Amino acid sequence: MRKILIIHGHPDAGGDHYGDALVKRYAEGAESAGHAVRHHRINELELPLLASASEWRDQPAPEAARKAQELVQWADHLVWLYPLWMGDMPALLKCWIEQVFRPGFAFSDARQGMPQKLLRGRSARVVVTMGMPGWFYRIVYRAHSVRSLCRNVLRFSGIRPVRLSLIGMVEGSQKHRDRWLTRMQRLGAAAR
Repeated sequence: MRKILIIHGHPDAGGDHYGDALVKRYAEGAESAGHAVRHHRINELELPLLASASEWRDQPAPEAARKAQELVQWADHLVWLYPLWMGDMPALLKCWIEQVFRPGFAFSDARQGMPQKLLRGRSARVVVTMGMPGWFYRIVYRAHSVRSLCRNVLRFSGIRPVRLSLIGMVEGSQKHRDRWLTRMQRLGAAAR
């Protein structure tokens, strides 16, 4: 049995859109296979924007971020789901990452040499929805923002392997959407 944290990064999470359906199907698959699942909707949190590097590095995390850190520490598999907005993750998710993945939690303080990866032993699946075809984003745009999240946040913190699902053409046919819902349920059952 794995402990799975689903981080729903859509600013409208809970608004009964396709991202909610994907989260639900992943969770159903995971729970049916006996995995423990917790949900974390970042749009329900009140997190201030960080104003400086010293605030990020030296100030304590706000209470909502500390609770999110507890969830991340509980989990051994993290599922990130968010829409691609203007070629990147929504600003709300970026704010969450900056508040939660701080020095001393995700990695050791870099002022003392090469940072140590403090979140080893966890794996991740990053699921990104978008209007364009997923292959187009991967080839033409080189999936730059998603690669940055995987390399500069997750792997830098010791989370690996990091697997990726790019779900393009989300406004496409119902058949296409249903195939992805089925695939998400299988990924949840496998905890991948």
